[in-house]
Amino acid sequence: MALTATATFRTTPELKSRVNFLAKETRRPTSFYYNLLLEDYLDDIEDIYLSEQVLTEIRSGKQKTYSADEVFAEAGL
Repeated sequence: MALTATATFRTTPELKSRVNFLAKETRRPTSFYYNLLLEDYLDDIEDIYLSEQVLTEIRSGKQKTYSADEVFAEAGL
């Protein structure tokens, strides 16, 4: 199994130029910085977008919520 995978995406010329410049100046591959950016921010982006989806489901009644008292009672605490 491969330890890496290829991803292709579009970005602005300015952002690409900035990553290329940083890579050149630090003698690291551009993939190092793209991976660093993804690792640092993907968790946050997932939290934002997925929590918005859950909130929509709660507001529409598709997902039930429980009070702390209900959770504690169910757990026998």
